[in-house]
Amino acid sequence: MHSEEEIRILKKRKFDDYKYSPPVDDTMEIDASSLSLKPTKYQMEVFEAAKKGNTIAHSEIGAENSLIAVMLIEEIAKSVKLSGRKRLIIFLAPTVGLVHQNFMVMKFSTELQVDAYHGSRGIDLWNGKSWESEIDKNDVMVMTPQILLDALRKAFLKFEMICLLVLDECHHTKGNHPYAKLIKEFYHNSEVKPKVFGMTGSPEIKKGISSAGGFEKCISKLEAILESQIYSNKIRAEQKSVIPSTTELYRFYDPAVCSNPVLKRKLESTWLKFNSSLGALEASLSDSFRDTDDKQVSLGSRMSSIHQMILFCIDDLGLICALEAVKILTEKSPDVNKDCEFSVNSSLQLKNYLEEVLQLVKEHLPQGHESLSDVGCDHSQMVSTGLISPKLHELIRIFNSFSEAQPILCLVYVDRIIKAKAIERVLKKMTYLSHLSASHLTGNNGSVNALTTKLEEDALESFCSGKVNLLFTTDVEGIHVPNRSTMIYFDLPTTGRSYVQLKGQACQNYFQHVMMLERGNLKQRAQVFNNKQSEYCMLNTVLRIEEDAAVFKPCDTKGNAIAVDATTASVKEEDASILKPCNKDMNAYTVDVTGASAREEDASNLKSCNTDLNAYSMDVSVALVREEDSSVLNPCKENITSYAADVAGALVRAEDASFLKPCNKDLNTDAVDVTGSSVREAVATKKNKVSSTGTTKRKELHGTTCTRALSGTWGKEIDNAAFFAYKLDFVCNIPDQQYSSFIFLIESKLEDDVANLEVDLYLVNKFVKSSVSSCGQVHLNAEQVRKSMCFQEFFFNGLFGKLFVRSGSKKGREFLLQADVLLWSPSNMYLLLPLEFANTPSRELWKIDWAGIDSCVSEVDFLKKNAWLSAEQSGNVIRSSKNGGVVGSDLNCAGNIRFANRSVPITNTKDMVVMSVHTGRFYTVLKVLVDTSAESSFDGDSDEAPSNYSSFIDYFQKKYGISLVHPEQPLLLMKQSHKAHNLLVNFKEGFSSKKKKETKSKKLDRKPYELVRIPPELLVAVDVRLSVLKSMYLLPSVVHRLETLMLASQLRDEIKSHCGNFQISSSLILEALTTTKYNSSFSMERLELLGDSVLKYVLSCHLFFKYPDKHEGQLSECRTQAVRNSTLHKFGTDKKIQGYIRDSPFDPLRWTAPGQQSIQFFPCEHGVDTPEVPLDSKFVTEDPKIKIGKCCDMGHRWMGSKTISDCVEALIGAYYIGGGLMASIQLMKWFGMDVEVQPLLLDEAIKKASLHSYNPKDIESEILEAKLEYKFLVKGLLVEAITHASDGQVEDRGYSYERLEFLGDSVLDILITVYLYQSHTDIDPGELTDLRSASVNNENFAQAAVRRKLHLHLKHCPGLLSNQITEYASFVSGLCSNTYTPQAAKCPKALGDLVESIAGAILVDSRLNLDEVWRVFKPILSPIVTPDKLELPPLRELILLCDSLGFFIKESCLTRGETVFAELSVQLEDTRLSGEGFGQNRKIAKGNAAFQLLKDLEGRGFSLRKQNQDPAVDSSSMDSVEACPEALSVVPSFKKQKTCDFQTTTNTSSANGVSELNILAVKPINRNKGGPRIALYDVCRRTQWPLPKFETAEEKSRSPIEFTDGLEKRQGFSSFVSEITLTIPDRCTVVVNGQARPDKKSSLDSGCLMMLYELEQRGFLTIEKS
Repeated sequence: MHSEEEIRILKKRKFDDYKYSPPVDDTMEIDASSLSLKPTKYQMEVFEAAKKGNTIAHSEIGAENSLIAVMLIEEIAKSVKLSGRKRLIIFLAPTVGLVHQNFMVMKFSTELQVDAYHGSRGIDLWNGKSWESEIDKNDVMVMTPQILLDALRKAFLKFEMICLLVLDECHHTKGNHPYAKLIKEFYHNSEVKPKVFGMTGSPEIKKGISSAGGFEKCISKLEAILESQIYSNKIRAEQKSVIPSTTELYRFYDPAVCSNPVLKRKLESTWLKFNSSLGALEASLSDSFRDTDDKQVSLGSRMSSIHQMILFCIDDLGLICALEAVKILTEKSPDVNKDCEFSVNSSLQLKNYLEEVLQLVKEHLPQGHESLSDVGCDHSQMVSTGLISPKLHELIRIFNSFSEAQPILCLVYVDRIIKAKAIERVLKKMTYLSHLSASHLTGNNGSVNALTTKLEEDALESFCSGKVNLLFTTDVEGIHVPNRSTMIYFDLPTTGRSYVQLKGQACQNYFQHVMMLERGNLKQRAQVFNNKQSEYCMLNTVLRIEEDAAVFKPCDTKGNAIAVDATTASVKEEDASILKPCNKDMNAYTVDVTGASAREEDASNLKSCNTDLNAYSMDVSVALVREEDSSVLNPCKENITSYAADVAGALVRAEDASFLKPCNKDLNTDAVDVTGSSVREAVATKKNKVSSTGTTKRKELHGTTCTRALSGTWGKEIDNAAFFAYKLDFVCNIPDQQYSSFIFLIESKLEDDVANLEVDLYLVNKFVKSSVSSCGQVHLNAEQVRKSMCFQEFFFNGLFGKLFVRSGSKKGREFLLQADVLLWSPSNMYLLLPLEFANTPSRELWKIDWAGIDSCVSEVDFLKKNAWLSAEQSGNVIRSSKNGGVVGSDLNCAGNIRFANRSVPITNTKDMVVMSVHTGRFYTVLKVLVDTSAESSFDGDSDEAPSNYSSFIDYFQKKYGISLVHPEQPLLLMKQSHKAHNLLVNFKEGFSSKKKKETKSKKLDRKPYELVRIPPELLVAVDVRLSVLKSMYLLPSVVHRLETLMLASQLRDEIKSHCGNFQISSSLILEALTTTKYNSSFSMERLELLGDSVLKYVLSCHLFFKYPDKHEGQLSECRTQAVRNSTLHKFGTDKKIQGYIRDSPFDPLRWTAPGQQSIQFFPCEHGVDTPEVPLDSKFVTEDPKIKIGKCCDMGHRWMGSKTISDCVEALIGAYYIGGGLMASIQLMKWFGMDVEVQPLLLDEAIKKASLHSYNPKDIESEILEAKLEYKFLVKGLLVEAITHASDGQVEDRGYSYERLEFLGDSVLDILITVYLYQSHTDIDPGELTDLRSASVNNENFAQAAVRRKLHLHLKHCPGLLSNQITEYASFVSGLCSNTYTPQAAKCPKALGDLVESIAGAILVDSRLNLDEVWRVFKPILSPIVTPDKLELPPLRELILLCDSLGFFIKESCLTRGETVFAELSVQLEDTRLSGEGFGQNRKIAKGNAAFQLLKDLEGRGFSLRKQNQDPAVDSSSMDSVEACPEALSVVPSFKKQKTCDFQTTTNTSSANGVSELNILAVKPINRNKGGPRIALYDVCRRTQWPLPKFETAEEKSRSPIEFTDGLEKRQGFSSFVSEITLTIPDRCTVVVNGQARPDKKSSLDSGCLMMLYELEQRGFLTIEKS
């Protein structure tokens, strides 16, 4: 045995090995008399930080953190000693082994009084005096956290006595771990808090994390709960110089060649036989012995576990180790209760089973197998016969290579305890390895095979002292391994955290790092990669989020030098040092810190050049440059090379910084270009910082995809042009209303679902059903094409454009069709021609109305020849009958009306279509005013002219310069043409539930048609039917719908070329491309909800089967990364999906037919010359002033970034509805998603589950199958689905329900979503989302489990979970489903997980048959919530109710201990109501308070259901909505309700009776449009006054009215005046009238402005001066 001094030296070796000799100016001495150690710079930095505040030290090397802890403890102990007051230093470790180890370190490294405390010392029996004695005699107490927690709870120890709390392996501070309980119960609630120092080798506290984002969340949580700052070893160079690099080796072994199938079959038969015997033994018991059920189940589970362990040893180790394993298991037989007959008999069964198994294994061993221990035995022969596995053979070869002359310490990691014990026994029998001694550790394990605490301590001490060479272990957390050791991974670590901790042991001097891998095993390769990726992400995340205090300053030494001034806060802009080079022999790193912290690692990897001076300049403007980001900056050949990393709002990564371009000859400034599409989160400028892709705030400039089907080449070769014909028919709901049919001629053939559709068109007081039908092909000759183009130019420009344009060469104007204007574009080439009238519409019988077309051509020729009608007349050249007059002036036939081009009988003028030569507009003649003429007095209603003309002759002469030739003719009363309207929206009902209220006011804005009187000689008669003119007003809306469907079909064709021919309708794709801003009756929201579920399900299946070894946490993280909006945005933009999205309402004024010149011009101001906008950060913004969807003439429009992500999900939903699951999967592949589910992987998963232990006579499984009404083909899936992670046999079995729960979550999600989508086709998308949220949640699933009594079959450990399930089951049994219970029982998550895991198991068992899963689960989940029974959460219901009533909610929350108290209040017109509630968090407390407040409101007649059903209430609330559609409208989302904050002055009194009232301070009012409304809304919100009511009156005048608003003057023929009524509770009602304004919204602004001034005058508020 070693002496105490020798042990002390051995223990201190791990610190002494870190000694190094730094430069003179960098040497750091510690004032510690008992510790002559020279710590590293990292250790000194952490030590200094720990002295100032709570700190977490992160290092893979446990000894590094231990030294810091020793330094800190000695420092604190000195302060305590000087204070003269008794204070304690508590050192906590999660396991007894770590307690003993840290105790030894403290004892031999300090002069303090130290003792260790754990359960084996009988501390549970200690009283107050025992603790008092221990406290008095010790300075440092090392213990497990549970010991301290119990002592504090029993008041044996006061938390205020602790001055320093050290937590080893502090990453365990989570969930129900004693660390977490200790911090939450005592540290957070203590007024005098001790300093906290945490130590960890891996801060990962969540399973399955392999991304930087996941690690950052975990680290942030750890920092938050410990109120600490994490520090990691950033000085890589120093660490490498002090600790040499680990030698990392890979040893490969062959796959097993002998699987011993005969023996396995015999073992299987033996296990089934004895398992049946146990069942028969239980069945023989009477009902009075039911307390033995648990014993039988436990024994049966252990037998099954033993069976699996033996099979595992045979495969992984070979028969010899399997034999030793059986012997070990036989020796560990459970204790027998001789008083219980069943216990005696069942234990005997287990013993007999093990003996029979032992005999079977021996029988399969050849004679002379003991020769394994002899020198020179043939190991190859043993491998081929299965005596030893290739894996064990390779391990023996490694051991055999160890030199006897120079023994080495070797730590071997295995994943099972039985494996460690068996290998240890086998090695001890090998005489040629007698120089090696072996032992094993089991770690913190509750298994029956685990070692006792004393044996653990002895094994570890023997290994550290060198008595034991080989130490097999299943856990190395916190173990300090001696130097000059070898680490062997016999099995791969299962998590990234285990890998990091194991690798941390390898960071010692002369430490070899050996990893054993099977040749050709791709799963192992993937596991190695995942572990390394996890390690990389973790370390870099710690470095990135650490709050740095390093500021670089110039040094005086030569060479590469970086001086670090360590502080504890971020460097501000004014504190930053701009470092300049010291001399020519030195490489200086210059960091310009402008508004952000600069970190040391940001400049530590800048590579030096072969030049005299290399200055690296990093402009860290609003973010931090990472170490790896700067390492890619390559030197140039010039004398001075400057590298500028412009990081504007995002972190530049290595791959993003590769675009380095020279700027000039003298100074090559390599600017990191973060404006390209390859940069993930780049932004345009420092001033324009934006969010990442796929977010709501981010706006991006995108182009519009051209519709290829609209293009044509027939404009060049018009002779014998071939067209595909599509007939447009219109049928009005009013029978006597006639509309002419049209023919749509286009060069491309349309898809059938585009060419045959129906569109409802909504007019003011009627609707028209339009239909499109294919009519084959049509051939037109050159003359017909010319006439058709002329007709189209004439009518579309006359109706929706201008026929007369300003003349460029002379004063006046000219006829458009005579001017040299390009009206046709190859990208928009089609014809719309009228058809002859037919009594019965027919697809086959139709004929183009060539007579009407010829008439139009004649009128165009007439206008071209009579140019004076346009150009000269408009130039005020007055003509008379003497110098030509009007054509047809010589006609003077009785009963005729003389038009400009011909004379028409007066009886034929009714409903005649004419065009005026002075305005270029089309009119319809209503009647001839026989009692009037041009000499009649002008009353102002003609042509919207003022009434200051004496007659019509005077009016036309003065305004247009026209002298009438036939003023004696009667005037014609006509209805003038009007602008085109969007007829696709039913403004009476609204295009969606969100917009119903707004559209009710919109429909009132349509003005009645104007009637005018014009002399006939100024009109050109056009021989087309009135029905043709009426139909032409319908064409923009119909053709626009056709165009959008063509575009959807175009996208479908692109997808079809890669995904196969799935029959997806173009209308469904159009719905997926349409946002709510399109103002249509459909939008992508419903499909997006469905697509989200489909995507989640497909990805879950893909990940589940592709990665069978990943646990639920890793799978969830992978899925989260795959479905995040930024990922979907990337998929969408890669396929240019943004160009197809329809995100702005159809604007008929901007719609142009071929041959029509647009009158709405929006020139492009974005600096892009092509229709497609490049993916560049300069086309990204978050400016709220930028309007979404408004296109320029180039088709560029701003679009919400999240819209693209939503569109991808909506398209997936559309393909699922139209083509099923396979169609949606093919679409995902087209986008580039990896979602393949191979049948082979499914077979492997089923095969793996079939190996799970199962008792064929297990009645419980049959009962569960009966409840489910499903018979499992693979019983192992059912066993896995009901096995909770807490079950005692989970480790031995190697599975729990977590993976199936991950799969089942997505299965139930898609099934319920599809059901709701198909069952409720007419509800709002938001309501559909609420239905899904109410159906797909853990609470709902848990209740279903209790109703079906599925919870009785859950296998879990007894204890807290059992109590929670029992309590919750009792709660559900008495729950009334129609009432909200504020104090509901806490729902155990395990119950909802159970339902999901069973769904996943059935999916796998049925080979992905979703219909079968739904057949099973629909009755289980019934009744599924419906819209009429949907119960919203109380808080949300309260917010929606108050929104609809115009009330505001005020909230206040107070936290006392672990309970939160909340109060919500609402101010009504006559009283104030409030509700109070409390709970574990703010959400529960506010929900309970809202529940009480809702009851009070309902008692006063206010309820959300009544608001939705009572039209009277709805109309009353519409007043305020109409008043302020932007500012005072009902808040559509409950998230927008904000807490009312008061900004007041002192109490004052007013002459108006306002006393003891806090006067509200209001910012200067924005007088722009909408500003006063927003200001008044803000006043009401802050004071909780109900929203005001508005009444707007309109007056019309035939004379123009002049309005003055400040310096602005406007004219109009309508005047709007708004009256505003505001009720101030308990005080008064204020009524004011605004000034007259030319439009409704301006009048509302005026009224609000007057109301604000009135409130100021009455002393309710003060308005600040601008």
